Amino acid sequence: MNETVRGTVEMSAAMAILGTIGWFVVLSGQPIMDVVFWRCAFGALTLLIICAGLGLLRNRLSLRIIGIAALGGVAIVVNWLLLFSAFSRASISIATAVYNTQPFMLVGFGALFFAERLSLTKLTWLTIAFAGMVLIVQSAPDAGPNAGMAGTDYFTGIVMALGAAFFWAVAAIVTKKLKGTPPHLIALIQVCVGVVMLAPFANLSRLPADAWSWTMLATLGIVHTGLMYILMYGAIQKLPTHLQGSLSFIYPVVAILVDVVAYGHRLHLSQVVGATAILIAAAGMNLGWTLWKGKPPVASPHPIK
Repeated sequence: MNETVRGTVEMSAAMAILGTIGWFVVLSGQPIMDVVFWRCAFGALTLLIICAGLGLLRNRLSLRIIGIAALGGVAIVVNWLLLFSAFSRASISIATAVYNTQPFMLVGFGALFFAERLSLTKLTWLTIAFAGMVLIVQSAPDAGPNAGMAGTDYFTGIVMALGAAFFWAVAAIVTKKLKGTPPHLIALIQVCVGVVMLAPFANLSRLPADAWSWTMLATLGIVHTGLMYILMYGAIQKLPTHLQGSLSFIYPVVAILVDVVAYGHRLHLSQVVGATAILIAAAGMNLGWTLWKGKPPVASPHPIK
């Protein structure tokens, strides 16, 4: 198996794992604050073992690097809290589709803080994504609880998913400052920040009493955090940027399929059109598709979810 094939398998597996995360969040039956805390706790233990095995703990990191990574960790943790909360309100499908407006958050940051030029192509993709968002929001009256995953506070769920995308973009911008730092160490610092940050708010006095809940929580930390990071980082080292970007869209597709198969949630036509518009626009932005003549933009790697 050559490197490209192996990287493709690793990236596909990572995105497929990520696509099932909403299912495990719901199956855990725990409050979102507790879910994120235990994801960070189990993830930290897993990544600590991985980093030790790879010899990364011998690396001496400056306080500046640790501080920047910790700042990114705060953004990542808030991102998880908002996204997981959105699942029960707007459904896994819709929350995931809205969450994939992340590339446009990055474009907005680039224009606001780094004076990056907004090309006509980028503005067109942004317009398409916005139109998709309007279609999804307008579906709110029909988005009642017709399935186990359909929440009543639909609009709040969409806002939470947008907020999650915003904080993901903040984390991505911050992480750019850590070029050259082993990504596994960055991830370890981030989940450790999550443990410290959420410990005062997690319900540690009343722990889950059944093995099922603990299994779901452990899976979120070990598989959806530790294993997923290993696979994704391994793939990023092997694959060209455009292939990384294209394979990342396995994530929302799997999430939508999980929502349909596991919970019987069916999107309305306007929601299907809106979600499709967002995902196509996000793909166009990530992969550098051009709608107008001119030099195509260079695609950027799809950052960590």
